[in-house]
Amino acid sequence: MEGEPTAELIRAQLRRLRVNAELSQEEFGKLVHFSGSQVSAVELGQRPLDRFFLKRADEVLGTGGLLTSLLKLAERDGQPSWFRPWLEAERQAQQLRCYQPSIIPGLLQTENYARAVIRTNDMLSDDEVERRLAVRMDRQSILTQSGAPQFVAVIEEVVLRRADEGFKGLMTQQIAHLIDCIGRPQVSVHVIPAEVSVHVGLAGPFTLARTTDGGWVGHLEHQLGGEVVDNDEGMTILLARWESVRSEALPHRQSIELMKEVMTSWS
Repeated sequence: MEGEPTAELIRAQLRRLRVNAELSQEEFGKLVHFSGSQVSAVELGQRPLDRFFLKRADEVLGTGGLLTSLLKLAERDGQPSWFRPWLEAERQAQQLRCYQPSIIPGLLQTENYARAVIRTNDMLSDDEVERRLAVRMDRQSILTQSGAPQFVAVIEEVVLRRADEGFKGLMTQQIAHLIDCIGRPQVSVHVIPAEVSVHVGLAGPFTLARTTDGGWVGHLEHQLGGEVVDNDEGMTILLARWESVRSEALPHRQSIELMKEVMTSWS
């Protein structure tokens, strides 16, 4: 992300705003709880853009959140080219449908759960883990914004129960968060019980977005990233598979009861 034009814009705006406020790097650093040398490193691109730093900078400089908003754009620019069309479809969707056989859907993950999932990729540095985590948390805002899409998720019971002794506290927090999310009128989560051993969804996770013009776009996840599907043939298959996995899942109240039963079994 550091070489992206938006990242360069952030640094330029930071320098301009600091100078206009008649603050030296040392003076500004004290106000944002960074050293003057750290401020210099950020402005010169020698230190990664830091969300906490930019949030403090916005507060000190009275920008109305300009720098953190630009950071979100920079992070979006840094996404793989194949993923950007999906992000756009997700942001503009009127309806979202998600099937996940192995983890909690990203839009419903707690910060701790999301961090643990992202960290399973041992090729990522700590900074990259936190950057990806921030992007994932930001994406969740689509479910709380004005005019939020209807979001229906189907997950497997095994996803709820996948927790060793050291992970149960985190999963208890995650399941409680799921139940809170279901309290929103536009969010539904349905669980496919463990006794349903085989069904078509086990071929892999997918998400569907219904656009403002009534069309659908799909997103498939795999080990190397993902794929956006927008052709008629592909969408016909995915819509049929959605109906299949949805029909295997428990109704709303029974799904919530199962989630609560899992949490109770650990206490």
